[in-house]
Amino acid sequence: MGDDGGNENGDGTVRVDLSRIGDGVAVLTIDRTAKKNALSAQLRTRLAAALAERAADERCRVTVLTAAGDLFGAGFDLHEFGVLDERTIWSSADALHQALLHHPVPVIAALEGPAYAGSADLAVMADLRIGTPRTLFAHPERLRYPVVFAPLAAVAGPARAAELALTGRQVDADEALRLGLLTEVVDTGATARAIELAADIARAPRPVLTAMKAKMIRGRGAADVTTLEM
Repeated sequence: MGDDGGNENGDGTVRVDLSRIGDGVAVLTIDRTAKKNALSAQLRTRLAAALAERAADERCRVTVLTAAGDLFGAGFDLHEFGVLDERTIWSSADALHQALLHHPVPVIAALEGPAYAGSADLAVMADLRIGTPRTLFAHPERLRYPVVFAPLAAVAGPARAAELALTGRQVDADEALRLGLLTEVVDTGATARAIELAADIARAPRPVLTAMKAKMIRGRGAADVTTLEM
């Protein structure tokens, strides 16, 4: 489900930028660039906690999710599958995915570069996705683990999602835009564009946005199932 790196450079952090919270916008940045932003169990736990904090923050009307460096993420840290017990691995994944899927306000993912495996899953669980020509999606984990299917199918449709999950082929930015994996492509500065879009969306009151988000959650059928069932 991701990078085969290891943890010698740390489990990673989630940087929380509330400098725009007066406009209703919070920015969460995944930062583990030394490991290609691979999602360790600890990093997944930290991101779930950051999402929960923003969910409870009445000032937050839109959350932007981005990543440091030029790679959105390499997926799960596969080194941990030989180190941690699987209960820890999957419980941290479940907590993060539910926090993201059921986040009460809109989430915009900003992808400055590629998203692989579990990191691609995070992107498609967001409500909108801004990319650049460098952005691509792929599911190389399909050779080792079943791909998280339901959120991908909700975005790209069941037939295309099945093809992408079974083959693991790369989808470039142009195709991603056609399939709905991206909702917008900018030449550069996906994060800046996501923040700009978030500020526009956040002009609406939080109760309006939470009501709209509840409709979106129901519409895409986000069920309370585990990652392995998803």
